[in-house]
Amino acid sequence: MQKKRWRKLGLMRRLLTCAIASISLVALLSAHLHLFFPPSQVSMLPDPYKLPTQHEIRYQKLSKERSWIQPHFSKAPLPALKLDGANSSLDSHKLWKPPPNRDFAPCVDPSSSYIVPQETRGYLLVHTNGGLNQMRAGICDMVAVARIINATLVVPELDKRSFWQDTSNFSDVFDEDYFITSLADDVKIIRKLPKELMSATRAVKHFRSWSGIDYYEQEIASLWDDYQVIRAAKSDSRLANNNLPPDIQKLRCRACYKALRFSPRIEAMGKLLVDRMRAYGPYIALHLRYEKDMLAFSGCTHDLSIEEANELTSIRENTSYWKVKDIDSMEQRAKGYCPLTPKEVGIFLRALGFPSTTPIYIAAGEIYGGDSRMEALQSRFPTLMRKEKLASVEELDPFIEHASQMAALDYIVSVESDIFIPSYSGNMARAVEGHRRFLGHRKTISPDRKLLVRIFDKISNGTMKEGKKLSSRIIEIHKRRQGSPRKRKGPITGTKGTDRFRSEEAFYVNPLPDCLCQMEMESTENEIIKKS
Repeated sequence: MQKKRWRKLGLMRRLLTCAIASISLVALLSAHLHLFFPPSQVSMLPDPYKLPTQHEIRYQKLSKERSWIQPHFSKAPLPALKLDGANSSLDSHKLWKPPPNRDFAPCVDPSSSYIVPQETRGYLLVHTNGGLNQMRAGICDMVAVARIINATLVVPELDKRSFWQDTSNFSDVFDEDYFITSLADDVKIIRKLPKELMSATRAVKHFRSWSGIDYYEQEIASLWDDYQVIRAAKSDSRLANNNLPPDIQKLRCRACYKALRFSPRIEAMGKLLVDRMRAYGPYIALHLRYEKDMLAFSGCTHDLSIEEANELTSIRENTSYWKVKDIDSMEQRAKGYCPLTPKEVGIFLRALGFPSTTPIYIAAGEIYGGDSRMEALQSRFPTLMRKEKLASVEELDPFIEHASQMAALDYIVSVESDIFIPSYSGNMARAVEGHRRFLGHRKTISPDRKLLVRIFDKISNGTMKEGKKLSSRIIEIHKRRQGSPRKRKGPITGTKGTDRFRSEEAFYVNPLPDCLCQMEMESTENEIIKKS
């Protein structure tokens, strides 16, 4: 009996020793894990139970479809980072959360009375003008014009004489085959004018800006009585923004957001850049329009040296198709007509609450002043990425000498970004904003430059400091400037003539209500129906 008691006691001692050893080992491992993964980094690990958003689902699907592309990182990607501080998760959610969509969805199908084009009356040649996004809008409008005047559209000719001197042809920038086939039920499109009409007399016309359907059906269509070929000398802003038949408005959207996609080579490279930006986490696409051509055109010389201001003035005076030559830079800036400087953008982003770890894609060409001008922004946001950083020299080589193709890459990365912020409301900013609205009102923050420059000037002269007060004010100003659904703005009251049309919000900036309808779920049959 005594031996059995001793055996039991020995067994209990061994079990107790093992338990103590196990507890010590767990404590030791816990200390090591705490050392290697401090609390601030543990919070950055992905939550496997978080349901993906619709954007994430679509992005994952896209990534799988393009899994054959092997990424080449010029630098190792950083992990996705959240805001610092106790309320980091909440603050981060607010920052990146898109505006409420209010169940708006694309509705661009033609009506029941819409017919496939029959025998056309002649051929429409189009010479586009401007940069990439100006040409895109013009091409889509000319598709609609061809439908209105019952013309066969010849694939448009891209502008090779603009400031950028780009030699790209239509098929270099856009998917020509897809453009032709996807619009086959709307407009007949051919690649070249028939040989027998190459030497035929053409009616060369500068279509009147912002024209309605009567102008095209009566004045332009009457030219078919004397000519087989009409040539549009310009394509930009030749069609009214409003008061056109619903089927014509929907056709413009089908052309812009479906038919006019980029060439396969540009699409593949653009999506690859998106994949590489996504490796850094949610990102901002910043359209930093602080480039030589924009500064010269707008006459904005704030914070520039005398030499730089003189250079920009000289460019403007020597560019014949820029009509306005004498510009007061201070007046331009005070009215909000100047792009924000890189330094101003840095102040703006920090005031909105974005941490220094935020990944930012710079959607722009060469910044005027180079690295020294970017230093103020770079010091606040070190993770500034560009095409040239995300891709190798070899990967960018096919595009590097073509401004339109490089701009197309920026366009893709901007449309797909979590947040898009333009420093100036130029053609690309407007085009990207409209496209993001069409795709579900993705978050687009539009800086109120007129109010911001007053704030920046106060900071410069020392009457205002950066901090919570400034942040609260800037956040309040931009609460309603984040891309939420609203109808396209009409003309400014009291304006007349072309000024009236010019004051309207452009069709491609906001395709609501023409191409976006509010949808609701039918509770009984569980199918989507049109609400309004």
